[in-house]
Amino acid sequence: MTMRSDEGAPRTKPAVLGDVAALAGVSAMTVSRVLNAPDRVRAETRDRVLAAVRELDYWPNLAARQLVTGRSGVLGVVSIDTTLYGPASTLYCIEQAARLSGYSVSIASLGMLSRRSIQEAVRRLRAQSVDGVIILAPHESAADGLRHLPLDLPVVAVDAGEDIPVPVVTVDQRAGAARATRHLLSLGHRTVWHLGGPVDWLDANYRIDGWRGVLEAEGRPVPEPLRGDWSPRSGYELGRRLAADPSVTAVFVGNDQMALGMLRALREAGRRVPEDVSVVGFDDVPEAGYFWPPLTTVRQEFGEVGRHAFRLLLDRMAGHTEPARRLVEPQLVVRESTGPAPA
Repeated sequence: MTMRSDEGAPRTKPAVLGDVAALAGVSAMTVSRVLNAPDRVRAETRDRVLAAVRELDYWPNLAARQLVTGRSGVLGVVSIDTTLYGPASTLYCIEQAARLSGYSVSIASLGMLSRRSIQEAVRRLRAQSVDGVIILAPHESAADGLRHLPLDLPVVAVDAGEDIPVPVVTVDQRAGAARATRHLLSLGHRTVWHLGGPVDWLDANYRIDGWRGVLEAEGRPVPEPLRGDWSPRSGYELGRRLAADPSVTAVFVGNDQMALGMLRALREAGRRVPEDVSVVGFDDVPEAGYFWPPLTTVRQEFGEVGRHAFRLLLDRMAGHTEPARRLVEPQLVVRESTGPAPA
């Protein structure tokens, strides 16, 4: 960083704890407390200190921190190796929440989630002296691994299944699917078809639960759901089947990428959106508002998921051992891809 001496001449020198304290107008002890136990500091003071950290590009001396606190200042994250929007966005938001509180993150990316792969990833992270671990566990196969973790290691799971013995943060997928389905029914559609994600993905199954629950509660027909693989290609291929059925007037699609393929299939079949068929997606990817037509979808608040996961891990590191499950509410974003049912 570039600083100025008393004479105003620039000089290059890494920021130290005292520089952060001076800029934030607090004591060095308060800065240390913000970086090591942020939940014990008032939000206003914490925000001021973290703003000074960012402005000065201050990096804590992790070796010194470990000597004083017994902690490394490093958190581990176990994630599947994927470019899918949801897991990638969750991972980014966890990293951001940790970094803003002075922690660095070590990531273990896995090709598949299983008891063995999760245990091996946790073992590698423990060798790096991480203070705790967040595990992104969106697959059914991850449950067994989450039930056989070291008892002395603080762990939080994200997008994990139910009946897991560690704290879990997840978007309320059932609620999001229910809102999408109710929206379509409110437009006068007799029923809603569903194009879901892979059978081994928890989010896909919870979205089916929410969709089916609304149709059953309303006494509407429940069509057999189709299952894709999250890709636009699968949305297109399965969308061609739905486009060929003139009784299909409303489709809730399990993610925005499959919805993109669905829109193309409908257009090629001469089915207008939304005049003939209404389409709702899930995720609210940055491009969703630029599809044609702009896509009605369910927005997942990944930033909130990341912040909750980080705070739960801090609680776990502080000795709070009670499992907790925090649901983050999704939001329905209405755009031009949905409209009244055709007469």
